Amino acid sequence: AARDAIRAFHDRGLAALARRSSRPKTTAPAFDAAGAARLRELLHRWPREFGKDTSLWTLPLAAEVAAAQGLTAGLVTGETVRATLARLGVRWQRAKRWIVSPDPAYARKKVSATA
Repeated sequence: AARDAIRAFHDRGLAALARRSSRPKTTAPAFDAAGAARLRELLHRWPREFGKDTSLWTLPLAAEVAAAQGLTAGLVTGETVRATLARLGVRWQRAKRWIVSPDPAYARKKVSATA
């Protein structure tokens, strides 16, 4: 890094010392348009269909399954999955576990218990 700075100073003079952004100029999305659409379809299926021992999707789990299904060149992060879904207009919200009862009067009892 120091040698790069010296070389840049010799090439461009004082202009090389000006602060610049360290962000990449361009980045290619990990999911192309077709891959993003397939990711969305994938999340409408159960994780158990892909051999996972859970019935709820998490972002890291979606990233793992997407890589295994060939939607990406390699394993991506959960944040990449979230950003891809955001591009599609989908807001990621973790599924909630609901408690249900086989009791036919459960709905009536639940209302009176929470009132």
